[in-house]
Amino acid sequence: MNDRHSTKPSPSTTDPVGPNRIARVDAPEIGITGEIEKHLVGLLEKCDYPIEIRYHHKRSRTIAMRRGELSDLSSRLYAGVGIRVIVNGRRGFAATSDLTAIGLEQALRQALELARAAGRHGSKELRLAGKDRLARGTFTLPGFHELNALPLEQKYDLVRTGEERLRNESRSIESASCQYSEIFEEKLILTDDGAHARIQLVRPELRMGAFAGRDGQLKTGRDAIGATGDWQCLFRNRDVNECIRRSVQTAVDLLDAPEAEGGRAKVVLSPAMVGLLSHEAIGHTVEADFVSAGSVAAGKLGQMVASPLVTLADSGHSEFYEGAGGMLPVDDEGVYTERTVIIEQGRLVSYLHNRESAAQFEVAATGNARAWEYDDEPLIRMRNTYIEPGTSTLDDMIAGIDEGFFIDGPEGGQADATGEFMFGASRVRRIKNGKVGPMVQKMTVSGNAFAVLQSVDAVGSDFQWDLGAGYCGKGQPAKVDAGGPYLRCELLLGGAQQ
Repeated sequence: MNDRHSTKPSPSTTDPVGPNRIARVDAPEIGITGEIEKHLVGLLEKCDYPIEIRYHHKRSRTIAMRRGELSDLSSRLYAGVGIRVIVNGRRGFAATSDLTAIGLEQALRQALELARAAGRHGSKELRLAGKDRLARGTFTLPGFHELNALPLEQKYDLVRTGEERLRNESRSIESASCQYSEIFEEKLILTDDGAHARIQLVRPELRMGAFAGRDGQLKTGRDAIGATGDWQCLFRNRDVNECIRRSVQTAVDLLDAPEAEGGRAKVVLSPAMVGLLSHEAIGHTVEADFVSAGSVAAGKLGQMVASPLVTLADSGHSEFYEGAGGMLPVDDEGVYTERTVIIEQGRLVSYLHNRESAAQFEVAATGNARAWEYDDEPLIRMRNTYIEPGTSTLDDMIAGIDEGFFIDGPEGGQADATGEFMFGASRVRRIKNGKVGPMVQKMTVSGNAFAVLQSVDAVGSDFQWDLGAGYCGKGQPAKVDAGGPYLRCELLLGGAQQ
């Protein structure tokens, strides 16, 4: 899961930085008006071909402090319409920010021209599944109106005091950063075969960083939380005090932490590490477009690919408790989202689909089509990916290890279509004789994801969403979440990472 932002130019307004100007940044307005909806319905009725229309209104805000200074106070708006049409089994896509009737009709003509041009070049004829799962109605996720009404001063105070407390928590801390951001999204999705869905949601997130120094060495401790929902939902897993403590303690402890030997080891993975493994190393391999391109999961439906203790799923809902960062009631093709079980008790049972791939594989659409902005075409993307909890306690899992490690603090890494992965971990503690010891230097964890899951011999009974501040990259960003229980398994550890 890559921490990244859209690179497309976005109209923005930035208030002059300074606490006396905070109140001047307007609250996000409601984006879908009756006039816009009327124009879009009229466009739908004029088209004689299969058509999908997606209006997307996105308003984001960021407040950031670094080294005692306000480094960012900005509000950005990105809004427009994406149109996809199918002519003789070929698809064309066009987008516009001109929401007048003339502007929308021009975009429709462009989409039709592109679809006809695709046909001249012999593109494969496509079909669409999922007509029986198309959504109608208004879907407002919890927290949208509540967070919109929360005074900006309260959010600014959180960032200001959070950054100050990070710097003052320990004499070893040389500098700190704190950033709060929120994305309000509204969509209207229409299709000729029945979808008419209005969607409203908001995703807040908080990031903290503490930088400890001594004798020329600098160590970093970070923490990040994110959710779909309001202020209270953002802090469901841990409050500001815990975010500060984790960031500072990690940075300070790393100053004295010894390096640990690499090699294959028995480990306990935290829910955040389990989520990263589930998303990056497993989830991408089962996205149907990657499967068609020859990922390691191709042809393995029905086969045992993990321990019978492992059930892995992806859901548009927030399973087990509210607020997962990738909640989505309806996908960007107008299909209801659902809980899709990918691995059931060790057996691979499903891939993730949009309408086109579902028709190709002759299965039901799973609601996994997502687009970052209005001028992005929807791709097959994950939402909230996780391993389901089991029956073991964390204490028993740790007690069963004579020599090993407890691994938390996921950092950047990579995974590919073969299931091979390598991630960083910033909070690693040695386990010896069934007890957790002091922290060691940052390490890398690697292996083949399916082989790692086959080595699982204990799955914890607790569950946590813990990657809600993450962005998934696949040509375009997507807000996702991932998590799970504590997991005991075997993998390959690399040496200390700076």
